[in-house]
Amino acid sequence: MAESQECILKMEDISIRFPGVLALDHARFDLNRGEVHVLLGENGAGKSTIMKILAGINPSYTGTVYYKGSAISCNHIQEQKKRGISMIFQEMNLLKNLTTAENIFMAQRPLTKMGNIDWKKMQQKARELLDSIGSDISEKALVSSLSVGQMQMVEIAKALSFESDIIIMDEPTSALTEKEVEHLFAIIRKLKEKGVAIVYISHRMEEIMKISDRITIFRDGKYIATKNKSETSIGEIIALMVGRELKDYYPRIEKVPGRIRLEARNISRGNILKNISFYARAGEITGFYGLMGAGRTELMRSVFGADPIDEGEIYIDGAPKQIKNCRQGKSCGIALLTEDRKHQGLILEFDLNDNISITNLSKIMNRLGISQRKEAENSQKLIETVNVKTPSLKQKVKNLSGGNQQKVVIAKWLNSESSVIIFDEPTRGIDVGSKIEIYKLMNELKLEDKAVIMVSSELTECMGISDRMYVMHEGEITGCIEPGEIKKITEEDIMKYATGSVNEEGDTDNEKTQNQSE
Repeated sequence: MAESQECILKMEDISIRFPGVLALDHARFDLNRGEVHVLLGENGAGKSTIMKILAGINPSYTGTVYYKGSAISCNHIQEQKKRGISMIFQEMNLLKNLTTAENIFMAQRPLTKMGNIDWKKMQQKARELLDSIGSDISEKALVSSLSVGQMQMVEIAKALSFESDIIIMDEPTSALTEKEVEHLFAIIRKLKEKGVAIVYISHRMEEIMKISDRITIFRDGKYIATKNKSETSIGEIIALMVGRELKDYYPRIEKVPGRIRLEARNISRGNILKNISFYARAGEITGFYGLMGAGRTELMRSVFGADPIDEGEIYIDGAPKQIKNCRQGKSCGIALLTEDRKHQGLILEFDLNDNISITNLSKIMNRLGISQRKEAENSQKLIETVNVKTPSLKQKVKNLSGGNQQKVVIAKWLNSESSVIIFDEPTRGIDVGSKIEIYKLMNELKLEDKAVIMVSSELTECMGISDRMYVMHEGEITGCIEPGEIKKITEEDIMKYATGSVNEEGDTDNEKTQNQSE
């Protein structure tokens, strides 16, 4: 932690109620200048809610907020930015058809004496801000041309344009590559040195222990505890988050796999997928790992029929299938839980009943059409299976937490009774407790002789839950780790497959050295 321990923020006795739920119940939070204070909790715990209060987005709260020693009212986001409090959201708030400089100074464009926008000064100031965080992004570049990681840098520069003393980062690494994460951490360290206080919301335990100074845990809208990073452990933090000790972070069930449920042979699509072959067996979790741009999601979309393929064959239970669209993929017994649950996995304005029922209307039909009784009974059974926390089946999905939205996606596809279930980034942006529940659901599907495929950008997760594992790099499968090897292989060796750093014989450099010594 920075030497200065000046308290820049205190939030005391904070409560807020939304329709049907007390989101925060007399919660509190404090922040020191020049520290990274991680805010943790399960989905729905209230961590994003209290930070949105601080950012001026949820003004209908009760309680007291002290900023630099004075009580303030958090009524409007622009007012808070002018005070020096900025929030960078998980879903970034940038206009992609405008330049980097225009986005940075969207709310405070410099003007000439005539009252016109001073474009030269704006670009110059944008360049200075980008240089201050070590970014080589052009101030003239369209945001649409930037990577997700570069957009994150623009958001930080935008926050700094308000001379922010507090920057709130909500799930800042959820869509970043490992290299981009390291760059972000370097920038956070620079901001700390300048005395900027960072509130950091994340569910990724490993990175929390790397970047935090202090950690505060919320549960069910209440403050639970604050710990110095140096005086706690991942196990203690998880126990505080969920209210119980979770011994098996990656629960495994041993089962002898059955027949091949899905086989893909020589799948190609332009330069995106290059002659890919793989299979997934009944009673087995098949993992797919790769860095951003490796082609994992594109492969799963092609197998399901969401994207076309140029060449290749797909077999279900040994029979060749023509899958040219999603309807055909579903009719062949494939379910795809998409990476982007909000835009591709759910209809946010619909309620739980509608979202769950849509994949299998025949289950809830009678002679007159849809039976509301059958629909309610079916949906209730499924939300109990996946443990969705909701006040009602009629609750709109948009009002659920991220973890509960993800569980609704799972319930929807369980309703389809598919034999091959593809989970694409199933735990992205959700809390530890919900993650473990999803892992257990995968294991239950395995016991039902389903073929489970899991795509993940978290290497420890992919290694922890998979029975077999494929590694992809630039549209190709560069490695296949069989069940007997998965517990022995190192993360370093898998990263060599993921970066294409394997020799012509297919061994990693470590394996080659070992073989020569033998």
